This record gives sequence, C-alpha cells and structure tokens, in this order.
Amino acid sequence: MIQERLEALRRQMQKRKIDIYVVPTSDFHESEYVGEHFKTRRFITGFTGSAGTAVITLTEAGLWTDGRYFVQAEKQLAGSTVTLYRMGEEGVPKVDEFIAEKLPEGGCLGFDGRVVNGAWGGRLNRLASEKHASLHVDEDLIDLIWEDRPALPKEPLFLLEEIYSGKSTADKIADVREAMKKEGANVHILTSLYDIAWLLNIRGGDIDYVPVVLSYLVLTERECIWFLQEEVVDGKIRAYLDENDITTKPYQGIYEHVAGLPADAAVLLDKNTVNYRIVSSLRPEIKVIDRPNPTEWMKAVKNPIEVDNTRKAHVKDGVAFTKFMYWLKTNIGKIPMTEISASDYLEEKRREQEHFIELSFDTICAYGPNAAMMHYAATPETDTELKPEGFLLVDSGGHYLEGTTDITRTMALGPVTDEMKLHFTTVCRSNLNLAHAKFLYGCTGLNLDILARGPLWELGLDYKCGTGHGVGYVLNVHEGPNGFRWRVVQERHDNGVLEEGMITTDEPGVYLEGKYGIRTENELVCRKAEKNEYGQFMEFENITYAPIDLDAIEPALMSGREKKMLNDYHKMVYETLSPYMTAEENEWLKVYTREI
Repeated sequence: MIQERLEALRRQMQKRKIDIYVVPTSDFHESEYVGEHFKTRRFITGFTGSAGTAVITLTEAGLWTDGRYFVQAEKQLAGSTVTLYRMGEEGVPKVDEFIAEKLPEGGCLGFDGRVVNGAWGGRLNRLASEKHASLHVDEDLIDLIWEDRPALPKEPLFLLEEIYSGKSTADKIADVREAMKKEGANVHILTSLYDIAWLLNIRGGDIDYVPVVLSYLVLTERECIWFLQEEVVDGKIRAYLDENDITTKPYQGIYEHVAGLPADAAVLLDKNTVNYRIVSSLRPEIKVIDRPNPTEWMKAVKNPIEVDNTRKAHVKDGVAFTKFMYWLKTNIGKIPMTEISASDYLEEKRREQEHFIELSFDTICAYGPNAAMMHYAATPETDTELKPEGFLLVDSGGHYLEGTTDITRTMALGPVTDEMKLHFTTVCRSNLNLAHAKFLYGCTGLNLDILARGPLWELGLDYKCGTGHGVGYVLNVHEGPNGFRWRVVQERHDNGVLEEGMITTDEPGVYLEGKYGIRTENELVCRKAEKNEYGQFMEFENITYAPIDLDAIEPALMSGREKKMLNDYHKMVYETLSPYMTAEENEWLKVYTREI
C-alpha cells in the first residue's frame, strides 16, 4: 500500500517537474500533534509516530525521526521502501543536507507552504536558490492522491472561565499590545493554536487530546480578528467575543488579509510557528519583526490561580491513578488483563473525577519489551496480555477544568531481576535528585539536567530524549520554553530560563530494546526560595501524587538522603490521597508509601 501511494505521489511530481517533495508532520499552525486531516506523513510512509519528516525523490523515500521512535519506525517502515534516518545519530544527514545533496541543479523542490514554517521555508528557499532551483509550494500533492481524506475538524467551543484561567481575555490582550509596542510592532500575526486558545480563554477539540480551535489571529492597536470556521461559534461564544471586541472572519481568509496589509506595517510574528505561505504573502516592503510570540512566555508562567488549580487537578489525577495502581497490583494474575484493558480501566477512573474533560494524550500502557519503545501505543494487533511478572510502564494524563496532568509510573507485576531493580532504583534516584534541585535564578534546564542523568551516566546508560518538558494549562501537554535536556535542540525551543510559576515534568528513564522500559515522571512547579547576597535562589514543588512502586526499589542502592527524599514524598502522597480512598485501598496505600 505504501509503495502504491509513493508511486502515485511520484506521478504527480513528474507532471509538475518536481524532483523532491517534503512532507512534514504538521498542520497549518506548527502544532506538535495534528488532527486526522493533517496526517499526510503517516499516509505516505506508514509511520504513526507524532514526530518525523518524509522526503520523497523520484527514486528514493526517507523518513527522519528522533530517538523516541527509532524502534517503532524500524518496525513500521519494514517493506515500505522508505529508509529510516535516525536523527542525531553519527553519520546520519540532516533533512536539509539530504535535500541539498539530492536536489539537481536547476531542479524543483516542492512542499505545501502551509505546513512548513516560515523559518524552515526560508532556509529551503535559500537552499534551492543555491542550486538555481525553483519552489513549488502552492499545492498539497498528498491531497490529490488521498481519496478518503478526513475533513477539517469543526468541534464545539467552550469558555474557560476566569475562576480557572486566573486572568481575563481583555487583560491578556492588553498585555500583548504592550509587548507589541515594546517591539515596535503595530500588527501581530498569531497562528499557534495553543497561544490563541490561551489568549482568548476559549478551548475546543480540533486536535485529539489538545483542546484547541483551528484558527489564526491578527491583533493591531485597535482590532482583534479571529479567523476560524465561523459555524462553530454559538450564541454564548459570540456574545463573549463581542464583549471583548473580537471580530471573526473565515478560516481561509487569513491569506488574503495578510496580503492586504499596508506596506508601512511593522509585523510581529514568529517564523518558527507562522507558516511559509503567510510569511511569503506579506508585501516585501513590510517590516517583519521575527520574535517568539509574547504569549509563549505569558502562558508558560502560570499565575497563582492556575498553579493552585493545577494542584487540585493533580490530586484528582493522583486519586484516579492510585486507584488504578491498587486494582492492577491486587488483581494481576487473578483476572484477565491486557495493555488496552488496563488502559481503559485507568481512563474510567479519570472520567469519574469532577471536571474531567479528556485525556491529555494517548495513554502509553506498555508491558515488557513494548515499554522500550518510548511512545508505544497498543493496538488490537499488538495488545499484549499482562502476566504476574516483569514491568508495566504507564504514561498517562488528563485535562480537567483545573489543569492538565502528565504522570508515568512503572510497576512490577510480579518478580523482577536484580538488574531491573538496579535500573528502577537508579531512575527513582534520578527523578528525586532533580525534584530537589536548588539553584540560582537564571538557570535553564541545560544547567540542571545532569542531576537526573548523572546516576544513569554512572552506569553507562542514557535515554534518547529530554528529561522533562513544560506543561500547558488545559492545553498542550508539551509546552515551551521550559524543559530539561543536556544539549540544545533548536526545534524543541525549550531552553528558557526557569521562572516562578513554570510547570515542568521530571521523567528520566531506562529503555533496553527487547527487554523492558522504565520511566518515573512527576510534575514540578518552579518557585522562589530565599534571596541573599548571592542572588535569588529557586526550587521546585512536586505536585504529582502517586506511589513509586516499592516492590522494585532496592534500598541498599540509595543514599540516606535519597531514602529520606522518597520517604518524604510517599508521606505527602499518603496524606494527600488517603481522604479519597476506601478502607481497603488505604490499607494497601499504607504499604506502598511506607518508609524504607
């Protein structure tokens, strides 16, 4: 099937004399996860992971993806004639390097200009110019061969009231206008779905697990214009928009609008998120101020109401997960269980919680070797029976009106080896070390990552991903500009200074292909500690509440300080969750939060 689709695409390329066609994982807004309509890279390669870029020539096809997906991609690309290029590995060319090598002199490079961001599109344009080649960017060739392509989503909208958001839309818009003035801009083009949802205090459902609305926004000193599929705006939303002086226009009208901006405009936009077609539609005389969206930092630094609400969301989520863990540990080997049935049970527990909206991502419930694939998702074909032995890794989360959660626990379902206990305990130590960091203001995740990675590096182990990511508020579960990783990855854009109110995950792991995977993940709120002659010190508050499985901990491998950190954490978990548990669950919880 994939080979047939590639041949169909190549026929369209030949008609247009296109030598290379690029298919990224993106929608028109540079979203991390995309709706079914936009899964063109999956369609043309068969690879289902959430990150990757396909490059198709008339004779070759390649897929570039990162370390989270190497195992999965290798399996899914088998027999497809698509070559896997492991990003970041020694000797593997980058996408642009491959294109530069393969694009013939005077040839033609093609891509849909709406799904390539302005920064990358500009680089590809320069690359093509060096080869005296042309660009073909006004057509979506995949659309011509995808006969049963899903339509654009048009899900209902809902307001996120100020008791949850902590700040009115009017105040947020005023703050952005103030930021525009500081940048010398009189027009701001905003295309990030997360930023628009945050700014307007409106959520939707146009991407699975991400409550956003397909839309663009243009802000000036006097106007706020929201481009969306207007049929989703009901009376309540319309009244709210009118109250905030927000006008609406059709979704596709953004291109005509930006093309009509006056030549003397000064436009603030982020070329890393605004698509190439919008950027290239602007008059050449216009001054473009290419900066990160002001809203990126504004939404990353949670206000006190958002932080307090997020704690409440985590209590609910901790109750749901811990009830699941109790069920799992007490019933394994007694009743039939599979990865999917266990995942479904956990979702049921979340749906029982007040103000639950939806899952915050597709649950990863991976048993045994499946957990070595960091972003494994069970399917009916791969659904594995759970047995009373080995590890089960569950990475999951939920959206509540009070906030967004992301938690991973690895649980021993029965006997585990000494090696497994060594790795599990080391991951636990790594998690605790980072959670208890104390640091001077101005540090980024680059400065602190070694605290988590160090114990694993001492064993000669590593994990091919960051240690943590920012978390949105009833938005995308992966949010910049904060994160933890040991080296700069430009496209991740997660090396921001850690500010009070930022929420970041702490999730070191061990992944041994063909054997098992281990990850322990909590969320941390950054807050101020003391200030003295050395400067402002910062620290973290752990806001995830669920046991770390003591059945897989080897206390002899931990220092006295590390044991105390784990014991203090478990004491907090018990005190926080016990009021919501049954008597039987509490007896179990006492055992799994006991001092070691």
